[in-house]
Amino acid sequence: MTHVRFLFLRLVLLTCLASPIPASAGIIVNPDVEVRSISISSLRNIYTLRQILWPNHHPIVVFVLPDDNPVHVAFAKEVLGLYPYRLREVWDRMSFSGMASAPIQVNDENEMRARVRATPGGIGYTSKDMVYDGIKTLRLE
Repeated sequence: MTHVRFLFLRLVLLTCLASPIPASAGIIVNPDVEVRSISISSLRNIYTLRQILWPNHHPIVVFVLPDDNPVHVAFAKEVLGLYPYRLREVWDRMSFSGMASAPIQVNDENEMRARVRATPGGIGYTSKDMVYDGIKTLRLE
């Protein structure tokens, strides 16, 4: 019986650790973006530059923090399910081939919020799922 309990607890722990949505992550967009929620799959497509238009056919402008920023690392691994270096490889390949422009890198979360707020079609992420003035926060599906 103890062995079964151990396996069950291990399965629960692994499930929690493998959860793709950290409780504190926030996906922010410019207020003109007409969506209220986003799937992890769509978010991954946006950040791997496979989806470049919102459902209303307006361009998506992607903002990211530096590759070594802890918030970026957590977002890439926990939300997108990708290592930051893999994201960088995708961005380099897409931009060098002319298929898409690499995301716009900002220095910190304050700049992320300011740039998303000021850029039609802008999307970014923050370390906390909070309400910010002039920015819409998307619900993860």
